[in-house]
Amino acid sequence: QVQLVESGGGFVQAGGSLRLSCVASGRTYSRYVMGWFRQAPGKSREFVAVTTWSGENRSYGDSVKGRFTISTNKADTVYLQMNSLKPEDTAVYYCAAKLLGARLYDNWGQGTQVTVSS
Repeated sequence: QVQLVESGGGFVQAGGSLRLSCVASGRTYSRYVMGWFRQAPGKSREFVAVTTWSGENRSYGDSVKGRFTISTNKADTVYLQMNSLKPEDTAVYYCAAKLLGARLYDNWGQGTQVTVSS
């Protein structure tokens, strides 16, 4: 198991920026793929971004492409830099991990709230 702790959420006006962090601990998490997901009230969980620890392989959800950037410090922390935020980005953001090659994410953080005002 990998333990994940998110931080960095908050309240921001539209057009602003926030950076989320996710600190991983536990097993050899370098063998894991790291993702960010979000869930807005009344909506299903949505994929935001994913990366390998090296950062060589990254992809994004269509709604955040060009605005959000996922990265790691290649040690124990995954970041999500969020720019040009919109009110529709308001959600609880979750960090997640899965083993390379696995289909499902089976390690989740507790989530951090992001609220974007118009």
